[in-house]
Amino acid sequence: MSSTDEDSYVFDEASGEWINAAAAAAINAAADGPMEVRDAVGNLLADGDQVTLIKDLTVKGAGQTLKRGTLIKSIRLTGDAQEIDCRFDGIKGLVLRAEFVKKR
Repeated sequence: MSSTDEDSYVFDEASGEWINAAAAAAINAAADGPMEVRDAVGNLLADGDQVTLIKDLTVKGAGQTLKRGTLIKSIRLTGDAQEIDCRFDGIKGLVLRAEFVKKR
């Protein structure tokens, strides 16, 4: 963080005061609420859910293809609304797009 970021202030309309820009960004992030991640058919996903693949996917770097209908257990949500983190046998750090899975 540069010194210009530390010295910048913005006017907070809710409180009627000038606050630090970093504090304003934190308040805005908290106000957005929890992020919703939805699968290909619109079901809401949560940490620990089981999903199945709706399309054959080639995994880059693993030299492996995950077939349609493959069950993925215990997913974890990431900071992105379209990506989910999961584990699969022989593939570490697998990240799938939510548009290619369906909640089981």
